[in-house]
Amino acid sequence: MTHPTRRSFLHAVAGVGFWAMGDKPRSAEAQAPPAWDPSQPLPADLPVPVDDGACRHLPGLPVPSIKLRSTSDRWVDLSAEPAPRVIVYCYPRTGVPGQPLLPGWDAIPGARGCTPETCGFRDHHKDLQKLGAEVFGFSTQTTEYQKEMVERLHVPFEVLSDADLAFVHALKLPTFDIEGMTLVKRLTLVLSRQHIEKVFYPVFPPDKHAAEVVAWLRGHPRRE
Repeated sequence: MTHPTRRSFLHAVAGVGFWAMGDKPRSAEAQAPPAWDPSQPLPADLPVPVDDGACRHLPGLPVPSIKLRSTSDRWVDLSAEPAPRVIVYCYPRTGVPGQPLLPGWDAIPGARGCTPETCGFRDHHKDLQKLGAEVFGFSTQTTEYQKEMVERLHVPFEVLSDADLAFVHALKLPTFDIEGMTLVKRLTLVLSRQHIEKVFYPVFPPDKHAAEVVAWLRGHPRRE
């Protein structure tokens, strides 16, 4: 016959066992980092980038003659673009809906916000054209990656790929490395007469930057 104390202990152990069996472990999806959702606003506590002087050498430099692949399946040489002014907004990396952000992405000053920035230039595209400016997006991502974003967001202009970093190195544009990738820091070049007329750096907040460029163009009409 089982001693009462031993019987109570066995009941307690059995109870713990049944409780543990009922508390199922979380699924792999529940344990994964939060998925990126482009419909959500930018976090309010993003770190603000500071001017580290990495673009002070750029104003006045000639635009290098380098062919960059475009999301329109052509090669673009920014030094040969005929528009009175060319806006090239350089961004690190757009995300893909449903995929997690890179580790520590939000903690990198100026990293977050590439999709909202692109949407801003999309929404102000006609305003920029009326001011005599053509727009190009620019990143070190592949053209195939960029095409997904262009189609999903209905971007009306071309996005250029500098996957081999030729343009980045020619102008010594500031970059940072993460997860084995070299990404360009967020900045915008205003090109005129095959030279760099104006540089916006750092850019913050990214979702308001297109309006900032429109305001600058209106305040600085191009002299013939």
